[in-house]
Amino acid sequence: MKEKAPLGARIMLRDTLDWESLTDDQVIAARRKVNRIRSSRAARIITGLPDRRAGIEERTIALPGRRLKLRVHRPKNAGPRLPLILSFHGGGFIVGVPAQNDWLNSHLAAHCPAVVVSVDYRLAPEHPLPEPIEDGYDTLARILEDPAGWGVDPAAVAVLGESAGGTLAALVALRAREDGPPLHAQVLAYPGTDWSDTMADYPSIAANAGNPGFSLSEWRGGTEYGGAVAPLRVGFRRRGDPAGDRRRRGSGAAAGGRRAGPRLGHPGRRRSARDRRPGAAPAGLLRLPGRPPAARWTR
Repeated sequence: MKEKAPLGARIMLRDTLDWESLTDDQVIAARRKVNRIRSSRAARIITGLPDRRAGIEERTIALPGRRLKLRVHRPKNAGPRLPLILSFHGGGFIVGVPAQNDWLNSHLAAHCPAVVVSVDYRLAPEHPLPEPIEDGYDTLARILEDPAGWGVDPAAVAVLGESAGGTLAALVALRAREDGPPLHAQVLAYPGTDWSDTMADYPSIAANAGNPGFSLSEWRGGTEYGGAVAPLRVGFRRRGDPAGDRRRRGSGAAAGGRRAGPRLGHPGRRRSARDRRPGAAPAGLLRLPGRPPAARWTR
């Protein structure tokens, strides 16, 4: 990366923890602190203010053996039948909260328009993969059992994820390809598709590690929980509905995302990456809208 993020972003999103060396109890304690910051009002100075044209509602959904919180973004004065976007935040499977993506999800809700449901999936080390995948897929299935109650169109469904959330979105899409329900699209922003021991060997990771929103230590800590079920390692049959993916250069996970593209897309659909100013924006640009000069176009 050629540009530094602004000072405020570097202070607010600074991550100096050595996640790889922490015990499980220490990871849990550190997560509480990190997530308090990410969900605070002060963080919105950096991550962006939600779009006022969309309301935000906290809901709870009952699933077999557990209850999950959902953060629902719905455009104001919208019709009763909107597309559904199921959203997964990043955080290496060990940290992260849906509120950290309020800017993105509220703008998607207002501009698409769509109902954007962000899943507060369970986190490792208490709940390693595949449990978060089950949270995502079961949430999708439960919402589509009552589309009228949620005000969504079951024929217009997409999954969205960034970083580790991109891992979950891709794996939920792969399962939906096998078992249904049909998806219209998947949108993967700098997705974590390779959680192997050599994932740090990608040049884009070396170039961007340490930038706000991308902690290499956090990423490596996630390999313990995501390596066995990374999208690059999961087999599936090529059938079902088309699912396209968006991959951006300039992010730590860009190379893994490009490698995964042929596996995640529909066999007859052209896949492309719409890149703007490649190599000039940090991995976390979706949580730093317009803050680094290279990310101003996200506004």
